[in-house]
Amino acid sequence: MPLQIVRNDITKMECDAIVNAANTTLLGGGGVDGAIHRAAGKELLFECMKLHGCKTGNAKITGGYKLPSKHIIHTVGPVWRGGGHGEKELLTSCYRNSLRLAKENNCESVAFPLISSGIYGYPKDKALRVAVDTITEFLAENEMLVYIVIFDKKSFDIGEKLFADISSYIDDHYVEAEHQYDRRMNRSVQILNETREFRVEQETVNDEEASFAMPIENAASASLEEVLGMIDESFSEMLMRKIDEKGMKDSDCYKKANIDRKLFSKIRSNKLYKPSKQTAVAFAIALELPLAETKELLMKAGFALSHSSKSDIIIEYFIANGIYDIFVINEALFSFDQKLLGV
Repeated sequence: MPLQIVRNDITKMECDAIVNAANTTLLGGGGVDGAIHRAAGKELLFECMKLHGCKTGNAKITGGYKLPSKHIIHTVGPVWRGGGHGEKELLTSCYRNSLRLAKENNCESVAFPLISSGIYGYPKDKALRVAVDTITEFLAENEMLVYIVIFDKKSFDIGEKLFADISSYIDDHYVEAEHQYDRRMNRSVQILNETREFRVEQETVNDEEASFAMPIENAASASLEEVLGMIDESFSEMLMRKIDEKGMKDSDCYKKANIDRKLFSKIRSNKLYKPSKQTAVAFAIALELPLAETKELLMKAGFALSHSSKSDIIIEYFIANGIYDIFVINEALFSFDQKLLGV
């Protein structure tokens, strides 16, 4: 998918470019900056010395040296001073200028840390929102694989209220699922006991019972071609129909779903294509389908939403609350250690 949130060490990311949250000297420092300089080697310092620093919000590019990435894009984020001193605009500029440099240098993939969220004090939930919004805006017009790299869970925060609301929703629906399971088990035991006590003459089959067998006999006598002709609408067919009904362009749909264009082309060209569950849900979110239609679309791909799955309950929470921003949903899934939507 075009935008991925991953937990990793950014110095180990194998992509065309990684972004360094640098200081204005570009000569190394603490946190991500220091880690990148140490991993790249002294040659990086020598090149940075020739760049004569960098202003806040701007970006400059160097080689990757001993890193797996070909390039390092250095950008200087703002220090958080309460939010009233142009911090958001400067942080947005960091991402835009870094992405511009990546594009100019023909990078197909780039990895960002969460800029300014460390010692510069930018609140992590606000920093993440700026990152996602700016990258998403860029990806609407450009083809590139972009990573937001989170080093550990302490570096990530979706916001206390949202986290608490989702946790409460999960707890409520896990309880409901357990009660449903208990009711099903009790009913199964009841049916089993009733069956044991019930006696029937199996040799006698009345006309009504026989009539129920007729459709099966008729289906058995039909040709394979006739049976296959009764196949239901496929996932691909329903997806394309829904895109048309919503009046969306194909590109609007797959970008809103955070799905790669090549994968979408495969789905469109093959009406029997079977996507992953994460891909199917992503399209339901992009189309802003209500819960019933989301379940129908998933069923076409052979999946279902279950209250025994924390991921499914989180997805249901957002649909029930009318929140169809896939990046917000993926942030929540990431925070709860669940697989992200998309490819």
